[in-house]
Amino acid sequence: MQLSALSGGFGNAAQQSATAFRAIMNVMARPGMIETLDGAVPPKGLSTAAGSLLLTLCDPETKLHLAGDLDSQPIRDWLTFHTGAPFVPAPLADFALGAWDDLLPLTQYAIGTDQYPDRAATLIVELPALTQSGTTLTGPGIKDQAQLSLPALEPFQSNAALFPLGCDFFFTSGDKIAALPRSTKPETPPCM
Repeated sequence: MQLSALSGGFGNAAQQSATAFRAIMNVMARPGMIETLDGAVPPKGLSTAAGSLLLTLCDPETKLHLAGDLDSQPIRDWLTFHTGAPFVPAPLADFALGAWDDLLPLTQYAIGTDQYPDRAATLIVELPALTQSGTTLTGPGIKDQAQLSLPALEPFQSNAALFPLGCDFFFTSGDKIAALPRSTKPETPPCM
């Protein structure tokens, strides 16, 4: 383990994790909303928002899958030291982290069961940018409609059609975070 893995966690864990948890719950409750999520200083390749989210939600009981370039030794060491989360293959993951193309296909992740829909995976998708434009969103937590720059449309529509089963998603870019719960219906934006 590199010495750098020992640094970059929350400086004031109680306060910063509480602030981060509030931002995480806000974006999940209000799809399309983008919040700032910071506090962590993760290794190169992992955004501040994704690092802060993982520090807040992961512990030694949280099974984590890393995909693509984010499955690196510095990121593994940092997450092991700060969260203790075990690394697992995609089908066993509680959380999966990666760039969109590296996380595909979505069918490899748990979607819950009729008795336990909460046993579905949550995917953390690292994006180059995150904006309130593009795909139109409707559903719980959205007054009329919202917009979010999703990396695709059809996979999220297929996921929403599985409700109450299906995966939940967080999108991170830099220090920004947004979410798309399985109850949200993504649609093609209307033509102007």
